[in-house]
Amino acid sequence: MTNSIIQLKPGKEKSLERFHPWVFSGAIHRIDGQPEEGEMVMVCDRSGKTLGYGHFQTGSISIRMLQFGETRPDGGFWKAKIAAAWNMRNAVCPENTNVFRLIHGEGDGLPGLVIDYYAGYCIVQCHSIGMYKQRSEIVEALKAVVGNSLKGIYDKSTETLPKTHTEGTSLSLYGDAAGSTEVMEYGHRFVVDWESGQKTGFFIDQRENRKLLGSYAKGKKILNTFCYSGGFSVYALNEGAREVHSLDSSKKAIELTDKNIALTAHADKHKSIVADAIPYIRNIENDYDIIVLDPPAFAKHLSAKHNAIQGYRRLNEEAIRQIKPGGLLFTFSCSQVISMELFTGAVFSASANAKRNVRILHRLHQPADHPVSIFHPEGEYLKGLVLYIE
Repeated sequence: MTNSIIQLKPGKEKSLERFHPWVFSGAIHRIDGQPEEGEMVMVCDRSGKTLGYGHFQTGSISIRMLQFGETRPDGGFWKAKIAAAWNMRNAVCPENTNVFRLIHGEGDGLPGLVIDYYAGYCIVQCHSIGMYKQRSEIVEALKAVVGNSLKGIYDKSTETLPKTHTEGTSLSLYGDAAGSTEVMEYGHRFVVDWESGQKTGFFIDQRENRKLLGSYAKGKKILNTFCYSGGFSVYALNEGAREVHSLDSSKKAIELTDKNIALTAHADKHKSIVADAIPYIRNIENDYDIIVLDPPAFAKHLSAKHNAIQGYRRLNEEAIRQIKPGGLLFTFSCSQVISMELFTGAVFSASANAKRNVRILHRLHQPADHPVSIFHPEGEYLKGLVLYIE
């Protein structure tokens, strides 16, 4: 039960009336009560009308809304939300695939919560303390919705929240959830290690873009930079690539790549490289038919936007300069604060500096299991371009 009420400044209720799920600290007129970090609070306009309920947290985003209107979220709220998300994934996820994002924060009406599904295992990552405090409700809802196919639930919130909130808490929330498992994506096999891997263990958001790369891969020599666990490389090999090189600065990432390459029948056509991308690309022979640039987020906050744009320009310039004539460049940004327009502008500058003629063949985005709420366009974080370099 919430005991605290947040009253907004005049006019600041309009974004909530348009169902935007964030209340910024500057929109707050008064706080009645002393809400704890992560507490469920009631949000009202200046006249006292109830606008909805959400999780309170100190910081720029003070409240992440869970429910709009006068009805407070109850015990059935979590099951209803997760069931709606589960039904949508069953409708949109492709055949021969048992790995997908089950809950995508604001895109599923659960801001601050990410749940990835790996062949019966649900990996939970809370990005808000309010969601972390409701893990027991989330676990019970997952058990009810996923049913007998649920093998285990594992929590990776220690990577996204302060240790003062997560220290000493259980990581395995249900079943035997520690470790890794083998999954299938469009029929391609991967080992996912959620316990020691990055994020929840696998970059599910590149599924459709990996498939697109596979359609271009036959007979090609391919360089996959920032490869992490080798997703693009596996697709390329299985779809007939002549030769694939996977590059990452992390030796641990390359070890994951090698495990996944071993699941293919084409390990003899693959080479792993531990190196930094820009210096390596700068010195390669221009004999790669396809280069993949899938770096980690260069900007996680607005203050880093300028430096991020320059980073994307430098990286793409080196690749455009070095790729063979007639080559394809798959280039991405997963920085939420960098729009497609800004990213395309950085690639335009890179192309001009490299003095190559460049055509855009595809504009790429995150897949359907990473939905974007129409009321929260900020949720569209993955941007990509496929370029033809003359």
